[in-house]
Amino acid sequence: MAVQRMDNVLIVVDDLDGAVAFFVELGLELEGRATVEGQSVDRLLGLDGVRADTAVVRTPDGHGRVELTKFHSPAATGTASGAAVNTLGFGRIMFAVDDIEDVLARLRTHGAELVGELVRYEDVYRLCYVRGPEGITVSLAEKLD
Repeated sequence: MAVQRMDNVLIVVDDLDGAVAFFVELGLELEGRATVEGQSVDRLLGLDGVRADTAVVRTPDGHGRVELTKFHSPAATGTASGAAVNTLGFGRIMFAVDDIEDVLARLRTHGAELVGELVRYEDVYRLCYVRGPEGITVSLAEKLD
């Protein structure tokens, strides 16, 4: 049996509303919000006393989702905030966009900053890495005609 699809990527955040606003500004749509807790959640995550708020945002085509979760208990630990893009582990999420400069301008209103530069890759793409709230790194790709 093969994998059917990738369902979602989880990002643990401290400011759930800020993270949702960032991804909505990027162009994703809020699919829903919920509070999760209880014995089945504890068993699934291997933690005791889990209580978390979660929001799911999806790409306009409905195929990609990002799950954003704020843990109230137990408290989130550690941080990947500001890690270099060559740090081991989860690095970034890439999104295809129509107008990269417009998206950058809108994301900057949510505190996003370029990691490097906006570059032209051969004659195929304009690309950049953007660090958003809580150090979340996204890559933007605009296909050139």
